[in-house]
Amino acid sequence: MKENIIYFYLLIISTLLTLLVNIYIKKTKANNQLTRIFSINFALVILWNISLTFQICFLNYINPIYFDYIAYIGICFIPLSLLFTGRIFANTKIKFSIKHLFLFVIPILSLLILWTNDFHHLFYIEYSINPKETTFGPYFIIHTIYSYACIAIGIIYLINYSIKNSGFFSRQSILICIGALISLLINVMVTLGILDLSIYITPISFAIEILFTAFAIFKFGFLKVTPIALQRIVDRISDSYIVLNEDNKITDFNQTFLDVFSIVSNDIRNKDLFELIGHYKDLNIDANILQKSLDEANNLNKTIELEKHFSKINKYFHIEINRIESRGNFLGTLILLKDITQHNIDMQTIKNNQDMLVERERLASLGQMIGGIAHNLKTPIMSIAGAAEGLSDLIKEYDSSIEDPDVTTEDHHDIAKDMNEWVEKMRTHLSYMSDIITAIKGQAVAFSEQTVNGFTIKELINYVDILMKHELKNALITLNLQADIDASTTVNGNINSLVQVINNIISNAIQAYQSQGKTNEFIDFRIYKENNNLVFKISDMAGGLPDKVTEKLFKEMITTKGKNGTGLGLFMSYSNIKAHFSGNLRYETEAGKGTSFFIEIPME
Repeated sequence: MKENIIYFYLLIISTLLTLLVNIYIKKTKANNQLTRIFSINFALVILWNISLTFQICFLNYINPIYFDYIAYIGICFIPLSLLFTGRIFANTKIKFSIKHLFLFVIPILSLLILWTNDFHHLFYIEYSINPKETTFGPYFIIHTIYSYACIAIGIIYLINYSIKNSGFFSRQSILICIGALISLLINVMVTLGILDLSIYITPISFAIEILFTAFAIFKFGFLKVTPIALQRIVDRISDSYIVLNEDNKITDFNQTFLDVFSIVSNDIRNKDLFELIGHYKDLNIDANILQKSLDEANNLNKTIELEKHFSKINKYFHIEINRIESRGNFLGTLILLKDITQHNIDMQTIKNNQDMLVERERLASLGQMIGGIAHNLKTPIMSIAGAAEGLSDLIKEYDSSIEDPDVTTEDHHDIAKDMNEWVEKMRTHLSYMSDIITAIKGQAVAFSEQTVNGFTIKELINYVDILMKHELKNALITLNLQADIDASTTVNGNINSLVQVINNIISNAIQAYQSQGKTNEFIDFRIYKENNNLVFKISDMAGGLPDKVTEKLFKEMITTKGKNGTGLGLFMSYSNIKAHFSGNLRYETEAGKGTSFFIEIPME
């Protein structure tokens, strides 16, 4: 009797502790499978404890087996509940299906056989609250084997997963191992008769195991998707991340996230993400866009990518939102924030440098053109000056002959004829100067000029001749022009853009000859039609391009001119032909011989 009073108080204490831990877990506000399965465990243990508590109280008044009928609801289903606890802890979440119903067959059958034991004695042949006086029936062996198998598998899941992810000597693993060993050893020794203990010790041992396991998981794990050992690694990565559960509550994050946004971990643990956004309004996050992105990532199971500038911390982030699942079960949502601030700064620096190089190239081209302008305009200006002088002499002669009786009408006509000849010469030179100015004006615009119009092959040839004549003459290089197409053929596009590309290629050929000290050489410029393309072929015999250049040509800025070149010419020429003419720029080169460039423009 005294012994039963001790177990009575132990059952009461066990029940109260189990109830308090269950309340503590409920306060974590974590609504997931692990918390729900622990609530079931606690409910079954409490039912078991209360039933045996009443059995002790009414031991002399009511047949104790009636209390076992109720207690066995907990006894039969706790092993199965522990099995599910282990699996859920190992997988974070499991998807229940029809096959799981078969696991309930033995527990339900055990209850039915127990409740009808008086008719067949398959569960108990002789029943007593003292294990030594109890004679078990043949079915009890099946019930016991099944129960211990479920308990063992559940414990293996718990211990194996905890050790694998937290380490054998982690507090989480040690607590789970202690709780499992206490329960298992006590129950095995009582069942085998090794220990002379009352049946009331069994629910108490199970309560101890569940309490140890719950404390290990919820105190040292807090239902994190990221295991403890892995947490130490992710805290050191440069990218920030947070993990949301199905209710958009933050279940996990790394230290980088806290450091970047100057947040205290207690401020966000198990907090709703959108409440957090409302609290940190200065982050300027659009909740509607974020919610839409979360829904899209989870419903369509695809990665959603965003870019966001957080002005408060002056950082740029590339944000990726992904659905987390295991074996088809939704576990949560991962929001990964990659800091691209330095990348953006570097890209802006590169862009600024490119703009400077483009401007440098443009100014260099203008410098060459100015030299050509001076040379090309000098001759017609001198000719116009000579014509003006001749015309001035004729005007004086005509003025002095007005009152001269010896000057006949025929003489007046001869003077007028000479004056008209000088005017025609001036008109020719002025027209030539106008063509030069028009060509120069077109070349002075930037590469980004998008004006689309038409021009003829003849106009193109004239522009190239005007703009390259001075450079070719100074280098003692001859441009052999051959047009195997009607000069009146019209090409759609901006003539200035195409002239700039052609002139750049010709200039490169001239400089290739000059780098080898060659003069009196030739550059062939041929225009022909091939496969519905208008082709402009520019060839030289300056020795070909080196391999280090051909590997990068058109792909990046590469030059053979050292510090005197930027490498922008061909790089931008290729882009120009692609963008403005929907055409192509390719080349053929042979070491020791020469190089040919082909500008191919589709003809409509």
